[in-house]
Amino acid sequence: GPLRERAADLARRAGAPLGGDRRSPGLGLTPRETEVLRLVAAGRSNREIAEALFISVKTASVHVSHILGKLGVAGRGEAAAAAHRLRLFD
Repeated sequence: GPLRERAADLARRAGAPLGGDRRSPGLGLTPRETEVLRLVAAGRSNREIAEALFISVKTASVHVSHILGKLGVAGRGEAAAAAHRLRLFD
């Protein structure tokens, strides 16, 4: 219940998956990249992503760059649109 949700949230924020597949099906995204994409799709800046995930702004930028390459899109807006089109997030 609540403890499991808290542990999953903490693991996600720390970039340490709790098990299972380490990549998003069919997209090749790591769990951390998936979390960054969720924040990109929510309109967050790299600075806001860094603060939310306890990482540096440069690391957030690198994750975003990897996401753009893996999704084959040119920018954050296209990445967000792809995430919504694929129904990756609520």
